[in-house]
Amino acid sequence: MSQSITDIKIPRANKIAKELKIHNDIRIDNYYWLNDRENPEVIAYLNAENDYTKAMMQHTEAFQKDLFKEMKGRIKEDDTTVPYKLNGYWYVTRYETGKDYPIYIRKKETLDAPEEILFDCNAMAKDHAYFNLGGISISSDNTLAAFSTDLVSRRQYTLQIKNLITGEIYPDKIVNTTGSATWANDNKTLFYTMKDEVTLRSEKIFKHKLHSDSKDDIEVYYEADETFNTFVYKTKSKKYIVIGSSSTLSSEYRILNADTPDGDFKIFHKRTKDLEYSMAHYNDAFYIISNADGATNFKLLKTPETLTEKEYWQDVIPHRKDVLIEDIEIFKDYLVVNERENGLNRLRIISWAGNEDYYLPFNSETYNTYVGNNADFDSDVMRYGFNSLTSPSAVIDYNFKTRTSEIKKEQEVLGGKFKKENYESKRIWATARDGVKVPMSLVYKKGIKLDGNNPLLQYAYGSYGSTIDPSFSTIRLSLLDRGFIYAIAHIRGGEYLGRDWYENGKLLTKKNTFTDFIDCSKYLIEQKYTSKKHLYAYGGSAGGLLMGAIINMNPELYNGILAAVPFVDVVTTMLDDTIPLTTGEYDEWGNPNNKDFYHYMKSYSPYDNVEAKAYPNMLVTTGLHDSQVQYWEPAKWVAKLRELKTYTNKLLLHTDMDSGHGGASGRFESLKEVALEYAFLLDLEGITE
Repeated sequence: MSQSITDIKIPRANKIAKELKIHNDIRIDNYYWLNDRENPEVIAYLNAENDYTKAMMQHTEAFQKDLFKEMKGRIKEDDTTVPYKLNGYWYVTRYETGKDYPIYIRKKETLDAPEEILFDCNAMAKDHAYFNLGGISISSDNTLAAFSTDLVSRRQYTLQIKNLITGEIYPDKIVNTTGSATWANDNKTLFYTMKDEVTLRSEKIFKHKLHSDSKDDIEVYYEADETFNTFVYKTKSKKYIVIGSSSTLSSEYRILNADTPDGDFKIFHKRTKDLEYSMAHYNDAFYIISNADGATNFKLLKTPETLTEKEYWQDVIPHRKDVLIEDIEIFKDYLVVNERENGLNRLRIISWAGNEDYYLPFNSETYNTYVGNNADFDSDVMRYGFNSLTSPSAVIDYNFKTRTSEIKKEQEVLGGKFKKENYESKRIWATARDGVKVPMSLVYKKGIKLDGNNPLLQYAYGSYGSTIDPSFSTIRLSLLDRGFIYAIAHIRGGEYLGRDWYENGKLLTKKNTFTDFIDCSKYLIEQKYTSKKHLYAYGGSAGGLLMGAIINMNPELYNGILAAVPFVDVVTTMLDDTIPLTTGEYDEWGNPNNKDFYHYMKSYSPYDNVEAKAYPNMLVTTGLHDSQVQYWEPAKWVAKLRELKTYTNKLLLHTDMDSGHGGASGRFESLKEVALEYAFLLDLEGITE
């Protein structure tokens, strides 16, 4: 399985030809066999790759430790979140020095009251290589907490109930759930979502009665359409239990009065192809965000709570071509609308009385703001967050009545070296090959010269309409302080410039995502922010697909690539409906059982398009238990790259044998992987300390 190159052995996966045929087209997959994690040879190969990565990076191990200490040293270990009030209790999450996991506490009525420890995740994580506490749901009488745990990182959570008065954890366990649960108002009925054990699709809603055997739980809803997922929650008004079903392009909801959990759910509005909607309850009406009637960027509508079908919906905020409605937050006296215009978020405040309608002012050229945790419906205060590429995250309370803001907490950057005025951020626009202007957000240390000699890390995601906002990162400072420029390319496939920005970066226009990224790279080189010798690219998951596509198209532009949990074997995965999440992805990538989608997908699928060419230096990371992108996709990709690449650039694969899609659990453990990635980049630049 290996051969010598000097004194380090390069892993070589065995080639076992597998013929894959559809639409009279044959693909030969020599590494298909790697998709069996129960096969000892597969584990041996992954371990051999890990050993090779360790050997190739051994000369940076001391540097990695220094980077880890440096990044950890900026983070306040004994930290607490800003308290929020819900139903008579103040809730706080606390971190303690030397501990990896959070401690969840609450205090009754005042912050001076004695604290109750709800969950100490440090104790719960003991003896587990991986631990994650999922959702916590408190009953309305404040006596019970439904909580969930994942010990494998497959996002299959075990649901349990804790008595918050006695501290007893009831013995019944409900396995294979999504992790979230919702109490009815009777404080004894719990609704939760079950997953398909093979595909991990969220497909069934069950009802559990306190102190009953989970085997007797009643199935209240089954989502038969394999392209949809289902979920359950309670409205902020506490009046309704809501079952939602959604696919990429359509949605449907069912509602039930939370006081009558044994009643029947009523369809809000039946699913309609390409109709998306979500809703919130207020007084005797529902407020709906929807793309109804061609509202590409969505609009806000209202309907009586007794007449919920679409024919009764009335416009509140009409559709606007240049403004995307992302979300709303409802308070007793005010409606807050989270909008996006020209890439930037805006928070719009509207009084229910109709005499106020204005925007919170933000003066930065590129920033990130969002509505925070506002669990209290009756509050006169809205909590929101603000940060930018140069400004640490701030939690801010805005008083509707006085129109004043109070910073409740600003993220501390320890170590004594960080000063926000030492860094500069800006937004620039590259012209794509079809003439479209593509924005990028940049941050770097002030005083650098734009002479083409700066190392630059270009990041993007570009799928699912997910917008990557320009946010602050203490970790990123380890690159910026060593001369790196960091660039976020807001490419098509996200929603940075509205819904059309997404629509023009998926299905049969997916290649716009890749060419946008490449055209941004060329612009950064042309404007002398960097050069081919110093340009690096980074993407994860669907962003890892982006990495695979750009190096097949223009490998000469990049000196190094970081590909985290990359979705690179697109065709084979999308043809296998037993793989988790596949069927729900058809509206994003297309269904390759359709000939047109198959050939288009095959034309860009990174694994299918590996050729004999000079690929850049690469570090690829994955997790053995990943439920989103199966480990074998990056493993196969690396094996094929090893076989065909024509240059001696580094190609490294690191598999976390204990974790999944999100990487290692624990507050600081994940920094070790970041330290490996940063050491890989810095080493290529000859930076060793």
